[in-house]
Amino acid sequence: MATLQQTASADVIELFHRYVVPNYIRFPVCLVRGEGSYVWDAEGNRYLDLFPGWGCNLLGHCPPPVVRAVQEQVASLIHVPNTWYTEAQGLWAKALSERSFGGQAFFCNSGAEANEAAIKLARLHTPPERYKIITFTGSFHGRTLAATAATAQPKYHEGLGPLLAGFVYAPFGDLPAVERLIDAETAAIMIEPVQGEGGIHLPPQGFLQGLRDLCDRHELLLIFDEVQTGCGRTGHWFAYQHFGVTPDIMTLAKGLCGGLAGGAMLARPEVARSLRPGMHAATFGGNPLAARAGLAAIEMIESAQLLDHVRRLEALFRERLLALRHNCQLVTDVRILGLMIGMELAVEGAPIVQKCLQRGLLINCTQQVVLRLLPAMTLSPQQAHEACDILADVLTHHAP
Repeated sequence: MATLQQTASADVIELFHRYVVPNYIRFPVCLVRGEGSYVWDAEGNRYLDLFPGWGCNLLGHCPPPVVRAVQEQVASLIHVPNTWYTEAQGLWAKALSERSFGGQAFFCNSGAEANEAAIKLARLHTPPERYKIITFTGSFHGRTLAATAATAQPKYHEGLGPLLAGFVYAPFGDLPAVERLIDAETAAIMIEPVQGEGGIHLPPQGFLQGLRDLCDRHELLLIFDEVQTGCGRTGHWFAYQHFGVTPDIMTLAKGLCGGLAGGAMLARPEVARSLRPGMHAATFGGNPLAARAGLAAIEMIESAQLLDHVRRLEALFRERLLALRHNCQLVTDVRILGLMIGMELAVEGAPIVQKCLQRGLLINCTQQVVLRLLPAMTLSPQQAHEACDILADVLTHHAP
């Protein structure tokens, strides 16, 4: 049996070159350990991670309550099919329902799977002639074919046609344009309440309320993709709670299980019943490990009062980054809700990401010019200041 060793990064990279499909552009670093907001590479270098797990490690790397729950569960029951009952899955569904809008949960393994379930449910719940779903420019809903079709960014469609029919795209924030697209074949409107991969774009005031009104008037379903915004990321349990708008269906993943793979779709009970037996499934969805991790994540957020902590960190980042925008001509805009942070630049962001890596800070760039930060809810104020100091120094001294 192969055993893991402290292999040098260069040797691991060579292993990948030989045996792993090269569908990712990877940094030349092999990470071996994580704790909180820090990770270490095979050479012992430490990095401050402000984009942990692509947003999945919402509680930081290896959060102790999640680790303990999974260690306990893995010794008693790892997986059983969904033809049987498990207490943990039922309690997990209850916890999510009680913290949201009283819906019922379907469990899966990722955000794309959750969105696939939402798309299926929208079609199953409406008459057969109503199959269209309106989504928005700049959106991102996942990498499966249906989720890719829902994603209104042409770069993700290249070479994949013909895509699943029925998706029509409206400009994000343009309510009259949405209304013009509604016809007798429209089933639903699907939107990220805050666009993540699209560049951390917040909806204009009243836009989400306007979508709710349109759905009510035309008997459409309103689907919120909260894969990135959900589970406490924005300082409320779910982003829709900032805007006073309740969806009919909501999708979750990323931070849902404290770093383990897990996804969920929640739907109002009268809508959920349309996902009839035999119409959809996920073999590993809601498995005992994911369920225990999801419950532990919820308990940790509440016991450590992390929603309040997110709001304090939001104020800190807002103050620091708005000051940086004022003092650095490379920063053209700063957009923040909770711990979803976007800094739009006047230059390409990839070189900035690389320079931050060299300084021991891990961040992300999306849409070529937007630096995206998705810090852990457990980030300390001192770590936040350290990250802002590095960002400020890198941006101030960057030569375009």
